[in-house]
Amino acid sequence: MRRDSCSTRGGFIPGNRELANLNSPRPTAEAKPARDYGEPMMAHVNPILPDDTVTGRSLLAVVAIMSFLAALTVGAVEIVHVAAQEWRTDVVREATIQVRPMPGRDLDADARKAAEIAQAAPGVVEARVFTKEETERLLEPWLGTGADLAALPIPHLVQVKLAASATPDFDRLRRTLSDSVPNATLDDHRGFSSRLAAISDTVALTGLALLALVLAATVLSVSFATRGAVAANRAVVEVLHFVGARDSFVARIFARHFLTLGLQGGLIGGAMAAALFGLARLLSNVLGSFPRSGDAASFLGHFALNARGFLWIAAIAAAMALVTALASRITVHRTLRAID
Repeated sequence: MRRDSCSTRGGFIPGNRELANLNSPRPTAEAKPARDYGEPMMAHVNPILPDDTVTGRSLLAVVAIMSFLAALTVGAVEIVHVAAQEWRTDVVREATIQVRPMPGRDLDADARKAAEIAQAAPGVVEARVFTKEETERLLEPWLGTGADLAALPIPHLVQVKLAASATPDFDRLRRTLSDSVPNATLDDHRGFSSRLAAISDTVALTGLALLALVLAATVLSVSFATRGAVAANRAVVEVLHFVGARDSFVARIFARHFLTLGLQGGLIGGAMAAALFGLARLLSNVLGSFPRSGDAASFLGHFALNARGFLWIAAIAAAMALVTALASRITVHRTLRAID
């Protein structure tokens, strides 16, 4: 009986069938195209940067706090700018004539004469002499209520309202007043308006400086956090480099991660600042409904942020996200070059 293979004492001796199988060509596996690791190829795998870490939560808190401070700064600058602009607009549309008591002259007649001269000047809409009650209300913050003003040499005031587009000749009006009413002086409020402009510009520059410091602190925090993340994931980064990943691909991963983190922190900080300004406006409205609370409501009303201010807060939130992403990308490039 013929056998294709047989066993011996020492082991197995291949027969004809086994020899044919050994000599026949083996099927080769199809070559798989190499994947380009320089492109985003980790869309369906877990990220190399975990989202929920102690460092990530700490940086999220830092970005939120910085966004809150930046939003407060921008909102305060906007409030001061709008208030100063409104005050300057009201101031430049008015002038004041002060008629001082002088021996041998009728103070009431001089006040009426000064009002008539001002009313006849070009660009003047109205010239009105303040009554005794109005003058007393103006002096109450300094003299208190119930004071006998008849014994005091209180000057009479003439309120001069100007047209919105008019440019009156105040020098000519001063000369006319000095000729007809020698005890009258004109104040066109230009000095007060210039001081308001200087205060507004100073507040704006201070706000910009504070905003620059907040952004610098945010960039430094993100840079330190990015270096720590690269150091903690150095083995993963080296493997990516080994399989052919470029630095730009690794930088995009870090930038995407910190962009999301910065956007979350910016939204949290901006929402907190917007809520604070909204609470200030609500508080001013509530206080305004109580009797004898006009001064407090007026004071808090200056903290009511307009729509443009809330748009600035939203822009701060977006800027924080962009700053964190850009700072992370630059830091990753520099760190990877140092590693290489």
